[in-house]
Parts: sequence; C-alpha cells; structure tokens
Amino acid sequence: MGEQEQQTGWGFETRAIHTGQAPDPASGAVVPPITLSTTFAQEGVGVHKGYEYSRSANPTRAALETCLASLEQAAHGLAFASGLAAEDNIIRVLHQGDRVLLGNDAYGGTFRLISKVWSPLGFPWSAVDLTDVDALAVNWPPDTRMVWLETPTNPLLTCVDIERIAELAHLHGALVVVDNTFATPYLQQPLRFGADIVVHSATKYLGGHSDVVGGFVALDDLELAQRLRFTQNAAGAVPAPFDCYLLLRGVKTLALRMDRHCANARAIVDLLVGHRAVDRVFYPQLPDHPGHRAAARQMRDFGGMVSFTMRAGEAAALDVVTRTELFTLAESLGAVESLIEHPGRMTHASAAGSPLQVPAALVRLSVGIESSADLVADLAQALDRFV
Repeated sequence: MGEQEQQTGWGFETRAIHTGQAPDPASGAVVPPITLSTTFAQEGVGVHKGYEYSRSANPTRAALETCLASLEQAAHGLAFASGLAAEDNIIRVLHQGDRVLLGNDAYGGTFRLISKVWSPLGFPWSAVDLTDVDALAVNWPPDTRMVWLETPTNPLLTCVDIERIAELAHLHGALVVVDNTFATPYLQQPLRFGADIVVHSATKYLGGHSDVVGGFVALDDLELAQRLRFTQNAAGAVPAPFDCYLLLRGVKTLALRMDRHCANARAIVDLLVGHRAVDRVFYPQLPDHPGHRAAARQMRDFGGMVSFTMRAGEAAALDVVTRTELFTLAESLGAVESLIEHPGRMTHASAAGSPLQVPAALVRLSVGIESSADLVADLAQALDRFV
C-alpha cells in the first residue's frame, strides 16, 4: 500500500486532489469513504482484497499514503499517528551503537526523542553544524549511520544544502533523513537532492487546520520501505481512518495555502526588518540568512515561518507574545490561523542547557492566511511599545 501511482504528467495541485482518491466504485462518491472497519472479510484463509486488519492496512490510510507519496515524488509512503511516531519508526532501522548526527538547530521533540529515549538504549548521537559541510567532512564520526536534518530548521529557519550532506553521508554509508515539515512537498522535495527518507509532522501544513495529529514518511528504496512498513505494523502507531480523511481533505488546498503563507510571511518580514524593537530577523529569503543560497536552489518559495529576536531581551519577547490579537499564543504551526510563541519556554524547552538551546529573546511566528494588512497591524502594535 502507498506505492506512488504513475501519474507523473499531472501537476502538484492536481495530484493533491486526485491521486489515490478516485470516486468510490460502489457508490460513485466523489470523496472516498472513510473505512472505519477494523477487520475485513476473507474469501478463504489468506485470500482477501489487500486488507486484513486496520493496523496493518486500511483503505483510507492507503489513499493518504498514495497521495502524499506522489506529492513527494516518492515510490513509497507510510502514515503514522504523529510526526514523532514517524520519527521513532525511522530510528528503529538502526542497530545498537549506530550514531545519529543531528543538526544543532532542530525541533525540540526530535532532540528529546533521540537524546532522551534512544540514546540511553545505546544509540549515540552528536549535535553538529550541518551548514559547514567541509568541517563535518574533516570531523566525521566513524560510527555515524544516520544524518538527521531539517531545512528550514525549527526555530531559526537555517537552510541546509541537502545534496552536499547526502554526498558526504553516502560516502560514509550513512542514511540521510530530512524533516520537510516547514517546507512541505509543495516548496521542496528532498529526495530529488539525494535524501534517503523524508519525514513530516502532518499535523502542520499538510493538515493545515489545527484539527488533526499525524506523521508521514516518504522514500524510494523498496527494501528500506519494507523494513519501515514491518515496524509500522509491529509497533502499531498508525493514524485512525478519520484522521487520514482529515489529512486528505487538508492537503487538497496545500498549494493554495502555501502560496498565501509565503506572501503573508514576506509582509511580516518587511515589518520586522528595520523595526527598532527587533534585533535580528530569521527568514530564508533574506540574503544574510544562513543557508539562503541553499534555500534559493532547493525551494520554490521561502515558507510561512518567521522568527526574530527582541532587542530588549527575553522579558520583551515574553511580553510581545501575549499582546497580539490575531496571532494566537500557542504551540504548533502550519495552519490557516496565525500563531505566535516563545520557543525557549514552549516548543524547545526540552533543549534548555543542550547544544540545541535557542536564544532567550527569540519569538517564532507561524504566519497564517488572514489579511496580510491585519497581521502586520496586529504585530506592529505589540512591538511598538518597545520602541
């Protein structure tokens, strides 16, 4: 289940709506039905229509896996109950003693999973600067079997050269995993640049409406896909059929939403750049941003996430996140509504005191699809009191 259909002639937007989602042959329903059944009738022992038990495979999940694999231009796709469930499943392909190289600017949940859950079980890890490929080549740990990168990163939005990292990792026999949550397959397709595995928190832009939690893995290698599918079934962290339906519904408008997210983010960046209350702005389109060149080469556009530091420090950052009206103070990201948060106290609190600790004065924005003028005015009134 989940293998990509041969519809390479269709554009992204068309595949998002139609791939894996043909009208139901039984009723003609344009929207594929939500198959809630946990078990499926067999014509004889082991003779069935591809489904036995919903943990192993489910028609609604198969539709989602097929669609999302197509959007990543991947041969295989696997859906999970959350982004971290997907990440956990990936790490299970390693053997005890295999090292994971993690970018030194990464999602706090990924850091927690690797450093607090898997590391004590005998899976070493190192935090490295993945933007300095030359230094990494000189200091490559010989026991490394997996390089885990985000691009753009969470929360500093650094962009990493996937192709150069993949060339180096493959030279040493290591797999490359790319968290493509921030970019989405609409803006970036890491497999094209040599990545082995792509992972998403589908909760974010793929779902797009803050109403479903999910994860997704895309890859081309058949043997590796079979290993991942075995543990997907054996460990059982799969999404419910209704969650798969919500994700399919959300992804239909992904391209439209991402275009608006990107346009609104640029309007916010225009406000922040040069604002006297702001010390530094993190957005990949800015020429002085780390990884700008990589982003310009790898991405269709620069995304809907923006981060910045307050000149007056942490207290000012904590104050600003409570003073907006349209930007809601909340964790998560990637939905139609705009969100604001303080990473150091919220999403990245688990990284405090580690090499992945984020600046105390940092504010992260998930720019939604509201009126850009309204969003700019809302953020401006929160910032202006510090001028």
